[in-house]
Amino acid sequence: MSVMRRLPVWVPPALLTLAVTLTGLDGAQLWRDELATWSAATRSVDDLLRLTGTIDAATGPYYLFMHAWVAVAGDSVTALRLPAALAMTGAAALTAVLGARLYGRRVGLLAGLLLAVLPGTSRYGQEARPYALATLLAVLATVLLLPALDAPPGTRPARRLARWAGYAAAVAALGLTHLIALTLLAAHGVVVLAAARRAPDAGAATDAPGRAGPAPGRTGAWRTVGAWLVALVPAAVLVGPLVLAARGQRARQLDWVDAARPEDLAGLAGGVAQSGVVGGLLAGLAALGAARLGRRALLPGSAVLLPVLLVFAAGVLVPLWVPRYLVFVVPFGCLLAGAALATVPLPPALAVVALAGALGLPDQAALRRTHEWPRSAPVDYAGAARIVAGDQRPGDAIVYSPRESWLFLDLGLAYHLGDRGPRDVLVTADQARRGDLWAAECPRPAECLAGVDRVWLVVAGRRADPLAAVPGAKGDALRAGWTVARVEQRPGLTVALLTR
Repeated sequence: MSVMRRLPVWVPPALLTLAVTLTGLDGAQLWRDELATWSAATRSVDDLLRLTGTIDAATGPYYLFMHAWVAVAGDSVTALRLPAALAMTGAAALTAVLGARLYGRRVGLLAGLLLAVLPGTSRYGQEARPYALATLLAVLATVLLLPALDAPPGTRPARRLARWAGYAAAVAALGLTHLIALTLLAAHGVVVLAAARRAPDAGAATDAPGRAGPAPGRTGAWRTVGAWLVALVPAAVLVGPLVLAARGQRARQLDWVDAARPEDLAGLAGGVAQSGVVGGLLAGLAALGAARLGRRALLPGSAVLLPVLLVFAAGVLVPLWVPRYLVFVVPFGCLLAGAALATVPLPPALAVVALAGALGLPDQAALRRTHEWPRSAPVDYAGAARIVAGDQRPGDAIVYSPRESWLFLDLGLAYHLGDRGPRDVLVTADQARRGDLWAAECPRPAECLAGVDRVWLVVAGRRADPLAAVPGAKGDALRAGWTVARVEQRPGLTVALLTR
């Protein structure tokens, strides 16, 4: 325990999170959302910008970041997921720093360690998607807000400006990474207004936000609120065009999302924690911590509740409610939980953290096998690719059914087969050329298949008769010219070899 007291408060959570997220980083193969990241990140910048004009505009800045990363680190599973692991490590470290600043070293340490052992931290720290980076930026923006509000009256203007500039940069980056994470600004607004109520007139003495101070001063209050609003201008300028573009793409982007229901709120903790048991434990500890802190729970409490309620309210009207979109609130829940644990001596508090980790072990193991949701329905792209590669001959063609689905069958096999795979014979315009996540297919499949003797057919689901599962003209052409020579089923899909 004495060693932990000598270390900076952020070091143990950072080291634990890094160890947890790097363990089995490449265990699960890329799932459908990560395949979209790979497809986008490996395009040219021009093709990537064209993609954001068609779909996924909200994720465009993240794709540009990953494009630069892949150019340096490559596109292996480990390389694609490493930024998320590093981001979650930073989020745990900053959670500890924020907790120590608000409530003391013990709260910060326990909050950071609790975040490290959550299955959700591993899940999103091992995913080539923007949620871990958004979590890091959400905590960073909150950490930078406090010194901007705490600046005493005698602070030099340049230093005061630098503090607000750092906050402004973090908020802009947060919005560019994950639009929905900007709902955190509602919580920041509450904190700013609370600080403004305590702000004295210019030149008067003041206390730090969160403590009782002198009578409110109108000049100081307006200055605080005005500085915060000005700090949001860069985010509004940069994010505004993304919001407009994403609004036009919503029907296609989120056609798989249902309207939010009251019962969805009850399952949120388990969803973001990736474990019902651990999520319930976290929610219970957070409630105890909020009760203990009382009014001092304003920042973390509002940072959890306001984004959740805003997204839920919007999700009732517009299909938008997806639990993983709210992963960025988890560190603030851990702060409240850390405050509850800090009421007991450190050894038993650490034992509760260890218990949370132990309860999540089955989920930790499961998410390292597959990232698909539900976990009972994995899609084995790698296994299908091995079947094709093991018996492929020159001149072979490959056909997918369905092509335009969120399973991304073609991307999954293309990732594992690379340039060595059979010719995708029905493609007339690939994803990059179309500026889309799906390729365009030949309108007359029979003509495009002319001269092909062997076709590898990949269909979604486990099918005893894969040819019967192919609809429309494509199915008619295949059934008229080929017979099934071999069928192999893998989780989530079926591979068939067709011969004339």
